[in-house]
Amino acid sequence: MTDRRALIAAGIILGLAACSRLPRASGEGLETGLASWYGPEFHGRPTSSREVFDMNDMTAAHKTLPFGTYLMVTNLENDRSAVVRVNDRGPFVRGRIIDLSYAAARVLGIVSPGTARVRLETLRGFRAPETSATSTVWIQIGAFSVQENAYMIKRRLEGRYRGVVVSRFKTDRVTYFRVRVEAPAGEEERLARQLADEGYAVIIVRE
Repeated sequence: MTDRRALIAAGIILGLAACSRLPRASGEGLETGLASWYGPEFHGRPTSSREVFDMNDMTAAHKTLPFGTYLMVTNLENDRSAVVRVNDRGPFVRGRIIDLSYAAARVLGIVSPGTARVRLETLRGFRAPETSATSTVWIQIGAFSVQENAYMIKRRLEGRYRGVVVSRFKTDRVTYFRVRVEAPAGEEERLARQLADEGYAVIIVRE
């Protein structure tokens, strides 16, 4: 079995699949503010939910949302989006609204700056879809709320890769555009590493 830490070191993250239509969020499900991240110093330690913190999972700490809540987090400074699950409490720094795991921060481009202004949208009733042996495997390059950002990356990739698509999915407030490359059977890790070597914070998605 592939070591997940080695995958993270290469910039590859095992992510949640997102449905083509995500559950609607009420108006109270939107929040905007500053995000930060946490990682190695807490890796392997229990979270407030008693779940062991894994910096390589797509999780987050929030001050009040119930554990198990799924959020669509959008970095307002670069338009990158990702789905995370709340399993911890925090952040405990004034002025910040969410603490992201290392994996989530990497996907959103927050690791280097340390913080970024984000939009949170609660995904009511969302559940991570079950996968099977017949699931399609995708290498997700990014999810964006601005359509042109997604198609710019698609054009950059499609001359060198087959099966590059932009798929859209909607929440109650925003339509997101996911850039993905379909991975041939058994080739997902090789393809993910190749794209990671080009500087993309990719996610391997099965759905």
